[in-house]
Amino acid sequence: MVDAPAQVRPGGRSAKVRAAVHHAVAQLLAEEPAEALTIPAVAARAGVHPTTVYRRWGSAAQLLGDVATSRFSGDVVVPDTGTLAGDLERWLGDVATDLTDPDTLALMRATIGSGPEGGCACIGDRHEQLSAMIERERSRGGRTPEVESAVDFLLGPLYYRAIFSAQPASSDWARELVATFLAASEALA
Repeated sequence: MVDAPAQVRPGGRSAKVRAAVHHAVAQLLAEEPAEALTIPAVAARAGVHPTTVYRRWGSAAQLLGDVATSRFSGDVVVPDTGTLAGDLERWLGDVATDLTDPDTLALMRATIGSGPEGGCACIGDRHEQLSAMIERERSRGGRTPEVESAVDFLLGPLYYRAIFSAQPASSDWARELVATFLAASEALA
């Protein structure tokens, strides 16, 4: 027997509940420490019954993962400046700016702290964006680094600064990081 895939309706009550719950999570994280985020607290803030939230998400960790995936999908546009260096500089600067938002940081910290899948929800779209820029450079005939190397070298320090350091990453810092990464990639090629 084949399991039918879960259907998500684009409108109606499901969409309204999802929006209300996502908004409630954002509000609660802005007001309280992440530990205070519980399904009953989210449900009360969203104006729905806790069973509704449990039925759809199952746990606070799954709810945070869904909110993070929604929040971090498509919010940073992949630039096309004509060069990989230009694309990476603009993109990493945009990501760095995004990571200075206190609400974004609260969501990231709560999601990462919710379990092993939390980090993936926060950076999945970033992997896809890096891959798109590197693939575009390959199609132009340019030499390119591996996507995983770019993730480790560019996103690792950026997210470390955002989550664990009191010193946020600036656009200038991001440009220097890209220049260092590309120079190291070229030297290893």
